[in-house]
Amino acid sequence: MSIIRFFVSKTFIKNFGIVLGVAILLLISLFIGLSVYTNHGESYAVPDFSGLTESQFSELVSQKEFRYKIIDSVHITEFLPGVVVEQTPHAGERVKKNRTIFFTINGLAPEKVQVPRLIDYSLRNAKAILESYGLKTGELIYIPSEYTNLVLGQHFEGKPVEAGASVVKGSEIDLLIGKGLSQEKTNVPDLFGLSFDEAMQVCQSVSLNIGASIYDESIENADDTVLAFIWKQSPASEEGKRLRLGASMDVWLTLDSTKILPDTLVVGGGEEIMIDSLKTE
Repeated sequence: MSIIRFFVSKTFIKNFGIVLGVAILLLISLFIGLSVYTNHGESYAVPDFSGLTESQFSELVSQKEFRYKIIDSVHITEFLPGVVVEQTPHAGERVKKNRTIFFTINGLAPEKVQVPRLIDYSLRNAKAILESYGLKTGELIYIPSEYTNLVLGQHFEGKPVEAGASVVKGSEIDLLIGKGLSQEKTNVPDLFGLSFDEAMQVCQSVSLNIGASIYDESIENADDTVLAFIWKQSPASEEGKRLRLGASMDVWLTLDSTKILPDTLVVGGGEEIMIDSLKTE
């Protein structure tokens, strides 16, 4: 009975009320403090930063008391270099002060890719290969050939382009496509002493094609092939010799200059004599 009288006594009730009041005040103070510290209920709409450069959006971020971080860069031809193409949080979302905004920007330097080798592929396969490299099929230039719908050459900006050359991703590669032989004929050009590229241009100018290209033992690496010159061709360039438009010519290449010796030799006094006459004397 004495315990019951203690809990209902005026002294206990008074002290309990004081403790309860202090606890309530502490809880209220804690909630108010947290609300002030976290800016409870106070948020700001995220601006739209798309299309802005870092120098432009950094000032706006500072004004809004946000922070920012660039997390990635991409290459999109539709956007100017260096501008924002994506942001997180998105424009219009409400966030609190000091929130970090994450940006993806368009790369300053355009992305480059290597041109694949397309020659001797069908037009359908060449288009698929170009797409896999991030390139586009440009103009289709149909030329006479023994083969139909076969890629015979590849051009970039109007000039032949070698496989492995670097171009901007999304560039267009023009394709020279075979359309079958023509009934017309043309004289066989003389390719003697020309480089492979020069011979290719000469043949294309008269609607002929380079078929097989055979390199001799003097060619040891890829760099040598660029410097090599033609010392033999088939069919040979002879008076009256003609080929149907689109036909192919085989060429033999070398770095051995003795294979293209001149027909004349300059001797003392500036006199020119035929090499063949030296051999017979």
